[in-house]
Amino acid sequence: MASQDWIDKDFYSILGVSKDASAADVKKAYRKLARQHHPDQNPGDAEAEQRFKDITEANSVLSDPEERKQYDAIRAMGSGARFTAGGAGGAGGSANFEDLFGDIFGGGGGGRRRRTTYSTGGAGGQPGFEDLFAQFGGQTGYGAPGGYGGYQAPSARGEDIRTETTIPFRSSVHGTTIKLRRGNGQETTVRIPPGVRDGQKLKLAGKGHSGPGGAGDLYVTVHVTPHGFFRRVEGTDDVEVTVPISFPEAALGATIEVPVLDGGTVRLKVPAGTSSGRRFRVKGRGFSTAKGAGNLIVTVEVHVPAELDEQAQDAVRAFAEATSAEDPRAGLAAKARV
Repeated sequence: MASQDWIDKDFYSILGVSKDASAADVKKAYRKLARQHHPDQNPGDAEAEQRFKDITEANSVLSDPEERKQYDAIRAMGSGARFTAGGAGGAGGSANFEDLFGDIFGGGGGGRRRRTTYSTGGAGGQPGFEDLFAQFGGQTGYGAPGGYGGYQAPSARGEDIRTETTIPFRSSVHGTTIKLRRGNGQETTVRIPPGVRDGQKLKLAGKGHSGPGGAGDLYVTVHVTPHGFFRRVEGTDDVEVTVPISFPEAALGATIEVPVLDGGTVRLKVPAGTSSGRRFRVKGRGFSTAKGAGNLIVTVEVHVPAELDEQAQDAVRAFAEATSAEDPRAGLAAKARV
């Protein structure tokens, strides 16, 4: 849950962004750090693994507008915020956020913490204490049924669970099944469908915490590890690749083999006179989802050898002489003056 956990952790510092960073800045910082500290890149490095967990937790909160708002509000209360409560607690009968919320949910000071969603009814946009307790019990008022010191309304649903996971790029192509372990040791199986996008949220109805009015829901945010060759076009099911071709292939035309997501290849016809940077579309060879299939976008780059032997140099000189009448920069100066 949030409370003291959120007060003690500076998620902005963990991601290396300012408190007014945009969603795009947060996403960019997370992707950079996740690639650097991912366990696959640092096998056996416990420090990198913990760093990756901290980065993932920070991104989970700051990338969600509602949770970020709650986090900022709770942090604004200050790490010294305490409630006065009778019975067991801290010194002098005072209980901190963690003690108080732990008593309500039975979490105490040990075990796995979980985040709880609060309303924002306090002054200056911060959560009012009465509103916070109303979220737990269903009504406002400290002495009212459902308030602090009262009982939970019979119709209250269990708390939703929000978590996240990171999967390899290949698993996002074909889909996969993962197991998530709760704080009480129970496991929940989550089926991730083919074509899932980086940052996509999956909802599993009734897989949250139990409550008198039924179980809450489980929300899983899926992160996808970047691939070295394939790149997903953001917001679509298309996939981009860059493929080198030789000068003769570009000049004379050729048919080349291009790798595709399913592990095979597709034949692509490159017409004569193709320039470096030209893009081709292969329909239906992108990500496949329940809604259909995206496209494969191929960008060709003309490869120029770093070294040429004498015979190759003679051939290039002969080509240059044969095409000397053509000036690729003709009219460039006129365009620059406009």
